[in-house]
Amino acid sequence: MAPESVSFRISRNAEDLAHTVHALSQRLVKLEQRLAGLELQLDRRLDSDPQEIASLANVERLVLDCRALLEMQEEPGEKSAPLAAAA
Repeated sequence: MAPESVSFRISRNAEDLAHTVHALSQRLVKLEQRLAGLELQLDRRLDSDPQEIASLANVERLVLDCRALLEMQEEPGEKSAPLAAAA
């Protein structure tokens, strides 16, 4: 085999490998960008709306107040039975 032929094959293989590495690098960059976009979407979904949190806190407070009122009504003589019968 002539040295020029071997040198050409080595150069050709090196060039092919360079193209392959470049293509893989481009795909990796696209995948990383896609992953970053998906992570951003996930973070946005996980971030709760402050107004929604405040509304839920108010609902929770109202439920606790209602429970306290019901407990106060039951204490003076357990009069919850007539209320249940009327309903």
